[in-house]
This record gives sequence, C-alpha cells and structure tokens, in this order.
Amino acid sequence: MSMNKNKKIQQAWCMYDWANSAYLLVISSTLFPIYFNGVTRGAFESEKVIFFGFEVTNTVLYSYAIAASFLIVAFISPWLSGMADYGGKKKFFLKLFTYLGAISTAGLFWFRGDNVEYGIICSVLAGVGYSGSLVFYNSYLPEITTESEYDQLSAKGYAYGYIGSVLLLLVSFAMIIMHETLGFEAESAVVRLSFLLVGMWWLGFAQYSFYYLPNHTSRQRKDENLFLKGVKELKIVFHSLKDLKVMKVYLLAFFFYSAGVQTVMHLAAIFGEKELRLEASKLIITITIIQLVAIAGAYLFASISRKYNNGISILSMLVIWIGVCGYAYVLHTEFQFYGLAVVVGLVMGGIQSMSRSTFSKLIPNNTIDNTSYFSFYDVVEKLSIVVGTFSFGFIEQLTGSMRNSTMALMLFFVVGVGLLLYSKIHKTNQISYV
Repeated sequence: MSMNKNKKIQQAWCMYDWANSAYLLVISSTLFPIYFNGVTRGAFESEKVIFFGFEVTNTVLYSYAIAASFLIVAFISPWLSGMADYGGKKKFFLKLFTYLGAISTAGLFWFRGDNVEYGIICSVLAGVGYSGSLVFYNSYLPEITTESEYDQLSAKGYAYGYIGSVLLLLVSFAMIIMHETLGFEAESAVVRLSFLLVGMWWLGFAQYSFYYLPNHTSRQRKDENLFLKGVKELKIVFHSLKDLKVMKVYLLAFFFYSAGVQTVMHLAAIFGEKELRLEASKLIITITIIQLVAIAGAYLFASISRKYNNGISILSMLVIWIGVCGYAYVLHTEFQFYGLAVVVGLVMGGIQSMSRSTFSKLIPNNTIDNTSYFSFYDVVEKLSIVVGTFSFGFIEQLTGSMRNSTMALMLFFVVGVGLLLYSKIHKTNQISYV
C-alpha cells in the first residue's frame, strides 16, 4: 500500500470519529436528556409519564432507556466481534449500524413529548447504532497502522471527535440563543432541529469514511460458524481468567467503578436540570467545560502513571470520584455545580484512557490476537453501564430523589477501590498479569 493511500485511509478512519461523536455529546450527554425532561413534563403536566400504559417518572424512564440500549449491544457484541474479525463484512456492518443510529437520531425531530413511546424507541435505537458501530470502527485501527503509531492515530481520532462534537454543540447552542432571530417561536423547535442536524452530520461525514476505508477478505474457515466465533472467543478469555489473577480482579473492579463513571457521563445533565432547575443554556456550558477540562485531565493522570504506576493513577481518580458523589448529594447552587463539573472533567478525562491502557498491559505477552480480550473488556464495560444507569433510575423510583442515586454511585466507586487495593496493582511499576 502506498504511503499516500494509507494516509487517506487513516484520515478516513479519524473522520468517522468526527462524524459519530456528535451523537455522544449533543444527543446522549447534553441536549436530548434536557429536552426529554422538559417536553415530557409539559405534555403530561407532571414528572410522571404514561409509557405503554404504565406510569413512570420521566427521568427514571430515561435511565432505563439508556440501560436497555447498552444491554442490547452487550448481548450482540460477541457476534459483532466475530463478524468484524472473521466475516469479511466489516464495512457493511459499520454502515448498517451507522444508518440505524443516524436515522434514529434524526427521527427525534418528530418527538414532542406526548409521543413518549416514539421518543424512547428512537433514542434506544440511536444508542444501539452508535455503540454497535464502534465495534467495527475500533477493529480497523490495528489494520491501518503499525503498532508504534497505534497511540498516535488513536489520539488523533479522539481529537477529531472532540473538535467535531464541540463544534456542532456550539452551533446548536447559538441556534437556541438566537431562535427568535432565526424565526422560531419556541426554543424547543430549534432543539428538535439540532437532533436532525446531528443525524445528518453523522451520516454525511461518515460517507467520507465509507469511501476510503477498505473492505476485507473473510478469514473464516469453512468449518466455522461465524455467529458462534465471537462467543467462543469470549469463553476462552473467561476461562483463562482463572490463571490471570490480577486481570480477573482488575476487571471486577473496572465493572464497578465504570458503572459509576458511565452513569455520571450519561445523566449529569438530567441531574442538573431536575435537581437544580438549571436552564438548558447553562447545562450546555457546563458540559462544554467538562469536555475541555477532560483533555487536561487525561494528560495529568497519564503523567502520574509515568511517575508512579497505573494503579496509583486510577486509585487517585477513584478517591476523587467518591468525593464527587458525596458533594453531588449536598450541592444546591449552580456555581457549586459548575465547580463540580471542573472536577468531573479532570477525572473523566483520565479514567477512561488509563483503564484501557492498564487492561492492555494485563494481557499475556504471548497472546497472538488481542481482539478477544478487548471484546471481553467491551462487554464488561457495557454491562457496567446497564447496572449503573438502571440502579440510578431504580433508586430514584424507590426514593423519589436523584440525590439518593448518587449515593449508590459512591458505593460503586468504593467497591472499585477495595478491589484494586486487593489486586495490589498499585504496588509495582511493572504490571504483572498473573
């Protein structure tokens, strides 16, 4: 492959991050949860909504919807990874999930509050499309660059995603502020237009990636069942954990603290809207602050890892996360919320990158194909999101307060700290996988 062609492929890979990250920031983390709260409250004149004949609190319903989307992807992920590695249809399935996610996102334009069933179905399908597409997108990375450039290209893709998503969020924010100048009577109409723009942005820029990313020849043998290949690989990893003591404890710790981290990422805006009654514009500013600070946080805790080790870096972040949950329980003003957002940004930027890199160091050195290990890691992460978001909604449903749910998140982080200390991963500069 020529140098220029390879650069084109790498650029196309990075552009997909530019395309789909708009969904994660604008839809999943910011505008849609705020909009969902407001329009359902207005349509039903209460925070209780009727969903397929059942009465449920709007924020509880939204928490359950997030859990459902990740549960679906966690269930089909083994089959997806098998098809990605051995089916030879990687780009086909990348397109399939992209179209599902982008069209479902655009479909939120017609969600007005009273048709809550339609809104939830679209949001779940959009989440499935986003998460499902990442299985195939991520699997391209080791095929389009050398191992020495893996970190650099991965970081470049992350940077593209950050820039693209923040750019579209700022455009949406500007449209909301200027809605009367643009000829819209209500802010809600402009917000719905933003949903349509995200779907078009995602699908439109993805076409560049689809054009340049290569097709692959199947590596499947005639005697292999493609749908069972991914499941078999996960079983092999699962059984190997009995001999990989540190990895086994680390994954268990990761499951618990990831449940807390991911729940905060997906429900921070909805917490600010409901508990503090913050306006949409202020919440958008808050999420933007988190995004900006997260970059600095990633570099900060990477430097701590270089000076000490991965275990100390992650443990220090988890201690801060415990404090975040405790402070969220007692905060009452918007300025306290802004201050908390800065701290969340710092630890959110570091915890994800450090968790992934730590796991990669725990994979046995003689492993030929790392995909099965990362597929297992992916399933653990998605199941943790299911448990975290479901617990958050369930506790709110039982107690009537999202503040009580933050205490459950604190417990997840405490258990994570305990398990990491038990693994002794923080006591050596050279991580051992046995």
